[in-house]
Amino acid sequence: MAALRILIVDDEPLARERLRAFLQRDPSVNIIGECGSGPEAVAVIRRDEPDIVFLDLQMPGFGGLQVVAEIPPDRRPAIIFVTAHEQFAVEAFAAQATDYLLKPFDADRLQQALKRARDYLGARRNGDLATRLESLLETAAARGPERLAFKADGRVVFLRPDEIVWIEAANNYCILHLADAKPLMLRETLASLEEQLGAINFARVNRSAMVHINQVKELQPAKYGDYLVVLRNGLRLSLSRNLRGRLERFVPGPP
Repeated sequence: MAALRILIVDDEPLARERLRAFLQRDPSVNIIGECGSGPEAVAVIRRDEPDIVFLDLQMPGFGGLQVVAEIPPDRRPAIIFVTAHEQFAVEAFAAQATDYLLKPFDADRLQQALKRARDYLGARRNGDLATRLESLLETAAARGPERLAFKADGRVVFLRPDEIVWIEAANNYCILHLADAKPLMLRETLASLEEQLGAINFARVNRSAMVHINQVKELQPAKYGDYLVVLRNGLRLSLSRNLRGRLERFVPGPP
């Protein structure tokens, strides 16, 4: 795992030196710079994009709260405010700081603040990934039926409709049986997939199965007026009477 990139911001050189000495004991962090003023801190944060900033709340003319206000929320690092004045805690957390260190603090308290910052960064990255996956799925859906996108195990898998032979329900999951690949398990119900795929050559044939119409080889009569759907790979699936109409619209006449 890459070391966390840290910026130290404090107008007092001795305070920066003490914090730096604590942080240098931790091999999981990398101090990328130090700043002695608010405007300098804003410039370095914008340029170097640190993961975590230890930020003094009170600096002449341009304090820590003003620094945070200058950085857009989506580009803001994890902020750990550092101050000798406890009365600023409310303002610090209102600025969505991940922690608040009251001088003088010890190494254990510093490690606690670092852990909170790590947890914050991890949660934010996971959220960003989820957002990107959802956006990718929406984009793929907008392209039309020539490509389908499915979310499975944190991945987005792209398939052509004709790569899917049939879909099997398994409680709250579905298994995509593919023509030339291993089956793919999705955390979706068959009803939700039918809603997505029903208009593009997929038809529900019974309570627990949906097929790609081009994979249907024939319909065979069974007992009591029922039918079997025979796929090109030889698989036979029962055709429910109440679902027969969904299949009929793809064939020249009723079975």
